[in-house]
Amino acid sequence: MKIYLNGKFVAKKDAKISVFDHGLLYGDGAFEGIRSYNGLVFKLQEHVDRLYETAHTLMIQLPLTKKQMIKAVVDTLKINKLTDAYIRVVVTRGEGDLGLDPRKCYGAPGIIIIADKIALYPASLYKKGMEIITVPTVRNHAEALNPQLKSLNYLNNILAKIEAGTSGFCEAIMLDAHGFVAECTGDNIFIVKKGVLSTPSQGRLRGITRDTIMALAEKSKIKVYEGQMTRHEVYNADECFLTGTAAEIIPVVKVDGRLIADGKPGKVTNKMMQLFKGVTCKDGVKY
Repeated sequence: MKIYLNGKFVAKKDAKISVFDHGLLYGDGAFEGIRSYNGLVFKLQEHVDRLYETAHTLMIQLPLTKKQMIKAVVDTLKINKLTDAYIRVVVTRGEGDLGLDPRKCYGAPGIIIIADKIALYPASLYKKGMEIITVPTVRNHAEALNPQLKSLNYLNNILAKIEAGTSGFCEAIMLDAHGFVAECTGDNIFIVKKGVLSTPSQGRLRGITRDTIMALAEKSKIKVYEGQMTRHEVYNADECFLTGTAAEIIPVVKVDGRLIADGKPGKVTNKMMQLFKGVTCKDGVKY
Protein backbone atom coordinates (compact mmCIF):
# COMPACT_ATOMS: atom_id res chain seq x y z
CA MET A 1 0.00 0.00 0.00
CA LYS A 2 1.20 3.49 -0.91
CA ILE A 3 -0.03 6.51 1.04
CA TYR A 4 -0.13 10.03 -0.35
CA LEU A 5 1.62 12.20 2.22
CA ASN A 6 2.18 15.88 1.51
CA GLY A 7 2.86 15.48 -2.20
CA LYS A 8 4.76 12.18 -2.08
CA PHE A 9 3.81 8.52 -2.08
CA VAL A 10 5.28 6.54 0.80
CA ALA A 11 4.93 3.01 2.13
CA LYS A 12 2.35 2.46 4.86
CA LYS A 13 5.08 1.97 7.49
CA ASP A 14 6.63 5.31 6.52
CA ALA A 15 3.38 7.32 6.53
CA LYS A 16 4.03 9.42 9.63
CA ILE A 17 3.21 12.89 10.87
CA SER A 18 4.73 14.99 13.64
CA VAL A 19 3.50 14.52 17.21
CA PHE A 20 3.19 18.32 17.21
CA ASP A 21 0.63 18.32 14.39
CA HIS A 22 -2.54 19.98 15.65
CA GLY A 23 -4.60 17.42 13.77
CA LEU A 24 -3.30 14.89 16.28
CA LEU A 25 -3.11 17.14 19.32
CA TYR A 26 -6.52 18.77 18.97
CA GLY A 27 -8.46 17.09 16.15
CA ASP A 28 -7.88 20.31 14.23
CA GLY A 29 -8.49 19.43 10.62
CA ALA A 30 -10.93 18.02 8.08
CA PHE A 31 -11.52 14.77 6.24
CA GLU A 32 -13.59 13.14 3.52
CA GLY A 33 -14.59 9.54 2.89
CA ILE A 34 -14.95 8.79 -0.83
CA ARG A 35 -15.63 5.64 -2.85
CA SER A 36 -14.60 4.39 -6.25
CA TYR A 37 -16.57 1.86 -8.26
CA ASN A 38 -15.03 0.01 -11.20
CA GLY A 39 -12.53 2.75 -11.97
CA LEU A 40 -14.86 5.69 -11.32
CA VAL A 41 -14.57 7.91 -8.22
CA PHE A 42 -18.17 8.56 -7.25
CA LYS A 43 -19.13 12.23 -6.76
CA LEU A 44 -15.47 13.19 -6.41
CA GLN A 45 -16.07 16.86 -7.21
CA GLU A 46 -18.83 17.06 -4.57
CA HIS A 47 -16.59 15.45 -1.95
CA VAL A 48 -13.73 17.83 -2.73
CA ASP A 49 -16.09 20.81 -2.60
CA ARG A 50 -17.32 19.73 0.86
CA LEU A 51 -13.75 19.23 2.07
CA TYR A 52 -12.81 22.73 1.00
CA GLU A 53 -15.94 24.18 2.61
CA THR A 54 -15.00 22.59 5.94
CA ALA A 55 -11.42 23.83 5.58
CA HIS A 56 -12.66 27.33 4.78
CA THR A 57 -14.81 27.47 7.92
CA LEU A 58 -11.86 26.15 9.97
CA MET A 59 -9.65 28.80 8.29
CA ILE A 60 -7.23 26.19 6.94
CA GLN A 61 -5.65 27.31 3.67
CA LEU A 62 -5.08 24.17 1.64
CA PRO A 63 -1.84 24.08 -0.39
CA LEU A 64 -3.56 22.32 -3.32
CA THR A 65 -6.20 23.64 -5.69
CA LYS A 66 -9.35 21.57 -6.05
CA LYS A 67 -8.10 20.31 -9.40
CA GLN A 68 -4.81 19.25 -7.85
CA MET A 69 -6.65 17.51 -5.01
CA ILE A 70 -8.77 15.55 -7.47
CA LYS A 71 -5.61 14.48 -9.31
CA ALA A 72 -3.98 13.42 -6.02
CA VAL A 73 -6.98 11.21 -5.19
CA VAL A 74 -6.93 9.60 -8.64
CA ASP A 75 -3.16 9.11 -8.52
CA THR A 76 -3.48 7.38 -5.13
CA LEU A 77 -5.92 4.89 -6.63
CA LYS A 78 -3.76 4.34 -9.67
CA ILE A 79 -0.52 3.72 -7.79
CA ASN A 80 -2.31 1.19 -5.58
CA LYS A 81 -3.97 -0.42 -8.64
CA LEU A 82 -7.43 -0.16 -7.07
CA THR A 83 -10.65 0.03 -9.08
CA ASP A 84 -13.09 -0.47 -6.20
CA ALA A 85 -11.98 1.24 -3.02
CA TYR A 86 -12.69 3.50 -0.09
CA ILE A 87 -10.60 6.68 -0.08
CA ARG A 88 -9.89 8.73 3.03
CA VAL A 89 -8.61 12.28 2.50
CA VAL A 90 -7.27 13.89 5.68
CA VAL A 91 -6.26 17.52 6.10
CA THR A 92 -4.49 18.59 9.29
CA ARG A 93 -3.76 22.08 10.59
CA GLY A 94 -0.05 21.25 10.57
CA GLU A 95 2.75 21.42 13.09
CA GLY A 96 2.65 23.89 15.94
CA ASP A 97 3.51 24.20 19.61
CA LEU A 98 1.67 22.53 22.49
CA GLY A 99 -0.68 25.47 22.82
CA LEU A 100 -4.17 25.67 21.35
CA ASP A 101 -3.61 28.74 19.17
CA PRO A 102 -3.63 27.70 15.47
CA ARG A 103 -1.84 30.94 14.59
CA LYS A 104 1.28 29.40 16.09
CA CYS A 105 1.23 26.51 13.63
CA TYR A 106 4.01 26.79 11.09
CA GLY A 107 4.36 25.41 7.60
CA ALA A 108 1.65 24.12 5.30
CA PRO A 109 -1.31 22.03 6.43
CA GLY A 110 -0.78 18.28 6.12
CA ILE A 111 -2.55 16.29 3.41
CA ILE A 112 -2.92 12.52 3.64
CA ILE A 113 -4.77 10.27 1.18
CA ILE A 114 -5.36 6.58 1.90
CA ALA A 115 -7.04 4.12 -0.47
CA ASP A 116 -8.14 0.71 0.81
CA LYS A 117 -11.11 -1.64 1.09
CA ILE A 118 -13.92 -1.17 3.60
CA ALA A 119 -16.94 -3.16 4.79
CA LEU A 120 -18.82 -1.06 7.32
CA TYR A 121 -21.57 -3.59 8.04
CA PRO A 122 -21.94 -7.36 7.44
CA ALA A 123 -23.34 -8.24 4.00
CA SER A 124 -26.26 -10.09 5.61
CA LEU A 125 -27.67 -6.85 7.05
CA TYR A 126 -28.14 -5.38 3.58
CA LYS A 127 -30.56 -8.23 2.80
CA LYS A 128 -32.45 -8.68 6.04
CA GLY A 129 -32.06 -5.17 7.52
CA MET A 130 -30.49 -3.99 10.75
CA GLU A 131 -31.68 -3.15 14.24
CA ILE A 132 -30.63 0.15 15.80
CA ILE A 133 -31.25 2.09 18.99
CA THR A 134 -31.33 5.69 20.15
CA VAL A 135 -28.40 6.67 22.37
CA PRO A 136 -28.15 9.32 25.12
CA THR A 137 -25.31 11.28 23.50
CA VAL A 138 -26.85 14.28 21.75
CA ARG A 139 -25.57 15.52 18.38
CA ASN A 140 -23.42 18.64 18.63
CA HIS A 141 -25.30 21.92 18.70
CA ALA A 142 -24.85 23.83 15.42
CA GLU A 143 -23.38 26.83 17.24
CA ALA A 144 -20.96 24.66 19.26
CA LEU A 145 -19.49 22.40 16.57
CA ASN A 146 -21.64 22.45 13.47
CA PRO A 147 -22.53 18.92 12.27
CA GLN A 148 -22.02 20.25 8.72
CA LEU A 149 -18.28 20.30 9.42
CA LYS A 150 -16.58 17.02 8.59
CA SER A 151 -13.77 17.72 11.02
CA LEU A 152 -11.17 15.45 12.59
CA ASN A 153 -12.90 15.96 15.93
CA TYR A 154 -15.35 13.05 15.77
CA LEU A 155 -15.67 12.42 19.50
CA ASN A 156 -19.38 13.25 19.47
CA ASN A 157 -20.00 10.43 17.00
CA ILE A 158 -17.53 8.08 18.67
CA LEU A 159 -19.15 8.42 22.09
CA ALA A 160 -22.51 7.58 20.52
CA LYS A 161 -20.90 4.63 18.71
CA ILE A 162 -19.52 3.36 22.02
CA GLU A 163 -22.99 3.52 23.55
CA ALA A 164 -24.42 1.57 20.62
CA GLY A 165 -21.66 -1.03 20.84
CA THR A 166 -21.95 -1.59 24.57
CA SER A 167 -25.68 -2.21 24.05
CA GLY A 168 -24.99 -4.79 21.34
CA PHE A 169 -25.83 -2.66 18.28
CA CYS A 170 -23.60 -1.51 15.43
CA GLU A 171 -25.45 1.74 14.73
CA ALA A 172 -27.57 4.25 16.63
CA ILE A 173 -29.78 7.29 16.20
CA MET A 174 -28.55 10.57 17.64
CA LEU A 175 -31.03 13.28 18.60
CA ASP A 176 -30.39 17.01 18.39
CA ALA A 177 -30.46 19.37 21.36
CA HIS A 178 -34.25 19.72 21.04
CA GLY A 179 -34.97 16.00 20.99
CA PHE A 180 -35.54 15.64 17.25
CA VAL A 181 -33.87 12.92 15.18
CA ALA A 182 -30.66 14.27 13.66
CA GLU A 183 -28.73 11.38 12.10
CA CYS A 184 -26.94 8.18 13.07
CA THR A 185 -23.35 7.95 14.29
CA GLY A 186 -22.00 7.65 10.75
CA ASP A 187 -25.01 7.76 8.44
CA ASN A 188 -27.98 9.88 7.47
CA ILE A 189 -31.46 8.48 8.12
CA PHE A 190 -34.58 8.25 5.94
CA ILE A 191 -38.10 6.98 6.58
CA VAL A 192 -40.96 6.22 4.22
CA LYS A 193 -44.58 6.85 5.22
CA LYS A 194 -47.53 6.59 2.82
CA GLY A 195 -45.19 6.88 -0.16
CA VAL A 196 -43.38 10.00 1.10
CA LEU A 197 -39.62 9.83 1.68
CA SER A 198 -38.60 11.95 4.70
CA THR A 199 -35.27 12.90 6.23
CA PRO A 200 -34.17 15.33 8.98
CA SER A 201 -33.31 18.83 7.85
CA GLN A 202 -31.27 19.86 10.90
CA GLY A 203 -28.49 18.62 13.17
CA ARG A 204 -26.84 16.45 10.55
CA LEU A 205 -24.07 16.32 7.98
CA ARG A 206 -25.00 17.25 4.43
CA GLY A 207 -24.46 13.73 3.18
CA ILE A 208 -23.49 13.29 -0.45
CA THR A 209 -25.14 9.87 -0.60
CA ARG A 210 -28.16 11.48 1.11
CA ASP A 211 -28.37 14.15 -1.58
CA THR A 212 -28.03 11.50 -4.29
CA ILE A 213 -30.92 9.48 -2.86
CA MET A 214 -33.14 12.56 -2.68
CA ALA A 215 -32.36 13.40 -6.31
CA LEU A 216 -33.04 9.82 -7.43
CA ALA A 217 -36.33 9.77 -5.53
CA GLU A 218 -37.52 12.99 -7.16
CA LYS A 219 -36.64 11.62 -10.61
CA SER A 220 -38.70 8.54 -9.74
CA LYS A 221 -41.68 10.78 -8.83
CA ILE A 222 -41.34 9.95 -5.12
CA LYS A 223 -42.24 12.90 -2.91
CA VAL A 224 -39.35 14.01 -0.69
CA TYR A 225 -39.76 15.91 2.56
CA GLU A 226 -37.06 17.54 4.71
CA GLY A 227 -37.99 18.70 8.18
CA GLN A 228 -38.08 17.90 11.87
CA MET A 229 -38.49 14.22 12.67
CA THR A 230 -39.36 12.54 15.95
CA ARG A 231 -38.72 8.98 17.09
CA HIS A 232 -42.49 8.44 17.11
CA GLU A 233 -42.46 9.02 13.35
CA VAL A 234 -39.56 6.61 12.91
CA TYR A 235 -41.25 3.90 14.99
CA ASN A 236 -44.43 4.15 12.92
CA ALA A 237 -42.80 4.45 9.50
CA ASP A 238 -43.54 2.05 6.66
CA GLU A 239 -39.82 1.79 5.92
CA CYS A 240 -36.51 3.07 7.25
CA PHE A 241 -32.99 3.07 5.83
CA LEU A 242 -29.60 4.72 6.35
CA THR A 243 -27.25 6.28 3.82
CA GLY A 244 -23.55 7.09 3.78
CA THR A 245 -20.45 6.83 1.62
CA ALA A 246 -19.12 3.81 3.49
CA ALA A 247 -22.51 2.28 4.31
CA GLU A 248 -24.11 3.10 0.94
CA ILE A 249 -27.81 2.23 1.59
CA ILE A 250 -28.76 -0.17 4.37
CA PRO A 251 -32.31 -1.07 5.49
CA VAL A 252 -33.42 -0.66 9.12
CA VAL A 253 -36.12 -3.04 10.37
CA LYS A 254 -36.24 -2.35 14.11
CA VAL A 255 -35.62 0.79 16.18
CA ASP A 256 -35.51 0.80 19.99
CA GLY A 257 -37.22 -2.59 20.02
CA ARG A 258 -40.07 -1.46 17.74
CA LEU A 259 -40.53 -3.28 14.43
CA ILE A 260 -40.68 -1.04 11.39
CA ALA A 261 -43.86 -2.21 9.61
CA ASP A 262 -43.48 -5.96 8.97
CA GLY A 263 -39.81 -6.02 9.96
CA LYS A 264 -38.51 -6.48 6.41
CA PRO A 265 -36.81 -4.09 3.94
CA GLY A 266 -39.51 -2.24 2.00
CA LYS A 267 -40.17 -1.64 -1.68
CA VAL A 268 -38.93 1.96 -1.72
CA THR A 269 -35.76 0.99 0.15
CA ASN A 270 -35.02 -1.80 -2.33
CA LYS A 271 -35.73 0.52 -5.23
CA MET A 272 -33.37 3.16 -3.87
CA MET A 273 -30.67 0.52 -3.40
CA GLN A 274 -31.00 -0.53 -7.04
CA LEU A 275 -31.09 3.03 -8.37
CA PHE A 276 -28.07 4.00 -6.29
CA LYS A 277 -26.08 1.02 -7.54
CA GLY A 278 -26.83 2.10 -11.09
CA VAL A 279 -25.72 5.70 -10.63
CA THR A 280 -22.40 4.79 -8.99
CA CYS A 281 -21.27 3.54 -12.39
CA LYS A 282 -22.10 6.84 -14.11
CA ASP A 283 -21.55 9.87 -11.89
CA GLY A 284 -17.94 10.60 -11.02
CA VAL A 285 -14.37 10.92 -12.27
CA LYS A 286 -12.92 8.09 -14.35
CA TYR A 287 -9.30 7.02 -14.04
